[in-house]
Amino acid sequence: MSDWIRPRHLPEALEILATAPGPYRVISGGTDLMVECHLAPERRPESWLDISGLRELQGLQITEEGIRIGAATSLEAIRRHAEVVAHWPMLAASAAVTGAPPIQNRATLGGNVCNASPAADNAPTLLAYGARLEIVHHHGSRWLPYGDFHLGYRKTALQPGELLSALWIPYPPKHSRGYFRKVGTRAAQAIAKVSIAALIEVNSDGIIQSAHFGMASVAATPCALPSVSQYLLGRALCDIADMQVRQKVKQDIAPIQDIRSTTAYRLEIASRLVLEAIHKRSESKKEN
Repeated sequence: MSDWIRPRHLPEALEILATAPGPYRVISGGTDLMVECHLAPERRPESWLDISGLRELQGLQITEEGIRIGAATSLEAIRRHAEVVAHWPMLAASAAVTGAPPIQNRATLGGNVCNASPAADNAPTLLAYGARLEIVHHHGSRWLPYGDFHLGYRKTALQPGELLSALWIPYPPKHSRGYFRKVGTRAAQAIAKVSIAALIEVNSDGIIQSAHFGMASVAATPCALPSVSQYLLGRALCDIADMQVRQKVKQDIAPIQDIRSTTAYRLEIASRLVLEAIHKRSESKKEN
């Protein structure tokens, strides 16, 4: 029989993680873990730590600097939150395409992050918005840029005894425009073949002041596009060479070939999406 522990508050959960013998598998919404346990029952852990009832990990708070989202906040609450829709529309859009509505009611943003899938739907938007993570342990807490969280395929920077408690996202620059797009086999309930989020700031003279990207399903981890961003910085929109952008994209990503798509397809679609984000700078949308 599995050992199932449901702590009453965050300090209790952290004490369990710090002192209990053997590793616990942390579960909140459980949408990914339930599928994993069904498909690979031999990998089912013996010990579970259910944090779904911890109020300290739930809810959204607006501050002068941005928004704080508890790690156990559901994707449904995020996609419907008026302030998220108004100021962080790409996050609302990515939450809205993470599975079907029943999944969004259970799935949490922290779970989507900690599951560490290279195809995670919300990862590109968190990278583009420059999210930071609040990580807690029995003796305190630490902050980590989201871009430093993924260390390899399904590997994160969380240490034994640590929990992701919240995500903090700053307000986007005043003159920036967001772009989100997910390309999958179907229009809904599909794992992304390629997805992108871009936040591009352009001044009144058409000069790019900042450009931040996030992509999923194009490498072993969700990734930014540093070469593309560096190429665009300080450049006029009219002076951007599409072939240069394509070359920079190839420097930044390393897509694999799997049952969902080929390497060549992912490289081509990734380049097209980056160019569309630059030239159209349209608001969030999705495509099958």
